[in-house]
Amino acid sequence: MLDLDLAIAHHILIFGLFGVLAAEFILVRRGMDPAAVSRVAAIDLWYGLLAALIIVIGFSRAIFAAKGWDYYSHNLFFWAKLGTFAVIGGLSALPTITYLRWRREKRSPDDGQIAAVRRFLWPQVMLFPLLLAFAAAMARGFGEFGAG
Repeated sequence: MLDLDLAIAHHILIFGLFGVLAAEFILVRRGMDPAAVSRVAAIDLWYGLLAALIIVIGFSRAIFAAKGWDYYSHNLFFWAKLGTFAVIGGLSALPTITYLRWRREKRSPDDGQIAAVRRFLWPQVMLFPLLLAFAAAMARGFGEFGAG
């Protein structure tokens, strides 16, 4: 039952994270006023919270659930999924810092600043499907190496 509960939680969190990313992608656009900046900053807080929960639940699945750590630690797609998640997380840092600065300054960002943030949102959106592809491959036993 633990395996099912962790899997359900993990999938719900992943979909939630994508929803938050999609919301940011839609809301960060030309003509943002300080109220829109505050909304995006609040939404971005959820992005970080969901990402942290995904890591906790994901590693709990890998360690305590049915397949166990030995299965995941010897799977190329597991590590590719983690690497992709880390890259997405790294790409999210600049937008987060920027939203907080805009909110603190209580001003509307100019078009150049919006474009700069969107240059970090685009690759996050584009990389997200890789997480799903790597997870599907991993779950089906592809990518195993050096299992003991």
